[in-house]
Amino acid sequence: MSRLRLWLERDSTGAGYHLRDAVTYEPVGWGDPRVVVTAVAGVSFREEAVRDSSFDPGRRLALVPEPGNEHDPSAVGVWNEDRTLQAGYVPRDLAPQLADDDQAVSLWRLGETALRVLIVPGDAWVGRPR
Repeated sequence: MSRLRLWLERDSTGAGYHLRDAVTYEPVGWGDPRVVVTAVAGVSFREEAVRDSSFDPGRRLALVPEPGNEHDPSAVGVWNEDRTLQAGYVPRDLAPQLADDDQAVSLWRLGETALRVLIVPGDAWVGRPR
């Protein structure tokens, strides 16, 4: 299987990005089996953090496993790239399916209460057209 290569293409509303295959230039839907697009859980508890520009659409994010989490040892936190602010968590049902090297990019933000992220394999290439 070849390496996944995606372009982030700005949505006309400015709220986020659509995906396009960088090889074929075909649109890639959020339901495509090569990608995971998910809402971040718990964003409403961290509205101030989510307002920070480090969560702007197109920004790289860190997926941080929390094996010591007393409520859910499979929990995976969603942090800004520098790991200074946490937006929330990968949904509970999805977290156990992630690989250690998966990467995340902020894809869509609506106000301070909705953040969607793109999660792709660690070897995937994700870029923005110039």
